[in-house]
Amino acid sequence: MAENEWLSKDFYKVLGVSKDANEADITKAYRKLARKYHPDLNKTKEAEEKFKDISEAYDVLSNKEQRQKYDAIRQFGMGGARFAGGSGQGGFDASGFSDIFGSMFGGGAGNGGTHIRFSTSGGGQPNMDDIFSMFGGGAGAGSGTPFGGGYRSEYREAPEPQQGADRKSNISLTFRQAVKGATVSLRVDGKQFKTHVPAGVEDGQKIRIPGKGKPGLHGGKPGDMYLTVHVKADPKFSLHGHDIVMDLPVSVGQAVCGAKVKATDIDGNEVTFKVPAGSSSGTEIRIGGHGVPGRDGDLVGRVQIQVPAKPGLGIKHAAKEFDSATGDFVDQLAEER
Repeated sequence: MAENEWLSKDFYKVLGVSKDANEADITKAYRKLARKYHPDLNKTKEAEEKFKDISEAYDVLSNKEQRQKYDAIRQFGMGGARFAGGSGQGGFDASGFSDIFGSMFGGGAGNGGTHIRFSTSGGGQPNMDDIFSMFGGGAGAGSGTPFGGGYRSEYREAPEPQQGADRKSNISLTFRQAVKGATVSLRVDGKQFKTHVPAGVEDGQKIRIPGKGKPGLHGGKPGDMYLTVHVKADPKFSLHGHDIVMDLPVSVGQAVCGAKVKATDIDGNEVTFKVPAGSSSGTEIRIGGHGVPGRDGDLVGRVQIQVPAKPGLGIKHAAKEFDSATGDFVDQLAEER
């Protein structure tokens, strides 16, 4: 923003800070307002204009030299400056502001005050652009820098808040922890925190942990963490959706006649499967409500008909008698093969 507009802008009021606010107070106020009125977060036209005003104010007040010039110009403009017209020349009596200029540029006013003359285009009021350019070190073509400044600031927009980058991490769980859910401890940038892994998480699944990524810039939000879960295989149980699945070994007689077969669930508790008569290997028997907690899953027993590894003559004879008793069942199986 041009410096000749500073007289009409109260940057302290825009940011809501006092004139003696320090740099930290100014930055804090800016970040709070920027989050409220940033165009990416607030789509109204009013917010867009407000964000521009906030950025202009922060740009000046956060820069020590810019702020010093702004304060001097504002004091000069509000102090009742006197302009005296002349024959082809305009005069500005700055005797009332010698302390301001002396503190800024190291120039003394002398006992008689300081009289600064600005050329005009044929009388009348002096060119205010020339006055302000002198504060910035550029008093117009062919002019020197009467205050020895040499400093000129170009306008720069206040940096926009940027969200931090995301992080990636891994964690290993036992099968039971994956099924039941678990609270785990993680460490980021030397700081430890705890997070909850929900029940029923599967191997390779990613969990998003908000706000645990890298810090944001210029007041932006931190990124997120994406936690990849690795589940250790269990020799007895597996997960299928929200169901816990296990093999259920039974004898030929239990499969043919039906039986109540006892087994142990994932918590080590005894459960009873009711095997229907005529069950074959692969038949699934369910116990409702014993799957993933809170997910309406079941405990599923898959029937596995087993026979002795070394059957004696009596068992072999009984098996042949069984096949004979089934009629053409053996022939039907042969056709299916």
